[in-house]
Amino acid sequence: MTDLSQYLPIFMFLVVALGLSSLFVFLPMGVSRLTGSYKPTEAKLTEYECGFPAFEDSRSQFDVRFYLVAILFIIFDLEAAFLFPWAVSLGEIGWTGWATMMLFLFELVVGFAYAWKIGALEWE
Repeated sequence: MTDLSQYLPIFMFLVVALGLSSLFVFLPMGVSRLTGSYKPTEAKLTEYECGFPAFEDSRSQFDVRFYLVAILFIIFDLEAAFLFPWAVSLGEIGWTGWATMMLFLFELVVGFAYAWKIGALEWE
């Protein structure tokens, strides 16, 4: 039979973490209700977006170029995340690592040129 007592510290940690997180979430809500600071009005219960009331349906579709720009941003953000460790370890990985990164950057430049060519970056 397996000795489960070795898992007791992990179980205690999870119970304490769940208890504290619940306390930090629900205690302020309860205190605000008890002290009277919870006074909903029509203005407090309305939707709030960018400082002005919503003027369209919340389910309206965005232009696909919005998503293309977002994806391009993520790709180039990840590229920067790959460049830092590559630059730090360049002395150890040698010419093979350098050539591999140049191939990676070339692929990104080709993709960027393609996106530029089809007009994905132009906003009307």
